Amino acid sequence: MKRKKYHLDGIKKITDRRKRAAELIESLTKLLRQGWSPWINENESNNYVLVEKALDKYKKNIEKLQKYTTRKSYTSNLNTLETYIKEQLLPPKYVYQLSTGFFSDFLDWLYFDREVSARTRNNYRLWCSSLASFFMEREYLHSNPLEKIKPIPENPKKRLPLDGPQLRKLQAYLLETNKMMLLACRMEYYTFIRPQELTCIKIGDISVAEQSVFISSSDSKNKRDGKVGLNTEIIKLMIDLEVFSHPSDWYLFGDKMRCSPTKGSSEQFRRQWIKIRKALKFSDEYQFYSLKDSGIRDLANSAGIVVARDQARHTDISTTNKYLQGRDLPVHDETKTFKGDL
Repeated sequence: MKRKKYHLDGIKKITDRRKRAAELIESLTKLLRQGWSPWINENESNNYVLVEKALDKYKKNIEKLQKYTTRKSYTSNLNTLETYIKEQLLPPKYVYQLSTGFFSDFLDWLYFDREVSARTRNNYRLWCSSLASFFMEREYLHSNPLEKIKPIPENPKKRLPLDGPQLRKLQAYLLETNKMMLLACRMEYYTFIRPQELTCIKIGDISVAEQSVFISSSDSKNKRDGKVGLNTEIIKLMIDLEVFSHPSDWYLFGDKMRCSPTKGSSEQFRRQWIKIRKALKFSDEYQFYSLKDSGIRDLANSAGIVVARDQARHTDISTTNKYLQGRDLPVHDETKTFKGDL
């Protein structure tokens, strides 16, 4: 709280002074209820941009983003924020009112009232920070109110890698029921390509002679071109499915989970996986992305963590290590035979 003084001692008569004070109180009360602040310079018009107008501008910016998943995620977050604002007894009217206290209350509302996970709450914090940065670039805000808000501890991810028997059971089932989904599972297990990136791969990106697949910077998460090796089992299955009989500009996993000139959605992998998990009686901890965890574990143990790092297109081994459970971390043989002094 800050005290703002209006000096009326220049008015000689007490009655006139009281009359002017009453007029000021009435006028300032109305302004304060509308979101006005005496601490904001009235000459800086950007300070009084309406929240509704600023969010509409941000919404138009979202529509220009290239990635569908990013547009979908940001739009969902924005809708949640707008819902929160509408529920407030005195909703913020101007952008400058989106303070640290406002965002802190919003994140608490998500965490305690909506009971989202700690990870989801922290993801919203990152999104709010990017929203504040958007406002700062347009001089609606002078500083980022999220800087003082810290992330909260997260529980370990519940996703688990599949073990050998589970992987063999999965292969046997898909060989009989859905070979195209088996190809998707092998791509995830052997190449570590993200589901969203899988939907962008075209037949022409695959080299049989080199046994590699190219991932364009426009499609990859890290915005860099990448090339990863294709396991022989993948090539054999592609030949069996007659993948290379299709035009080079067709998508490998297009519409309806087949090679197609129309791009498919990454949701098709998740929908298929839910059916598989139910049929094989796998628990919820085993997800389609678990195949990547399993593949990184098995490749790291077989060929070394550096090879796994490069295949996963990670910039640092510490990122690769995050995919390995404690029991999956490789043990160096040198530690078993070196001669110590004790």
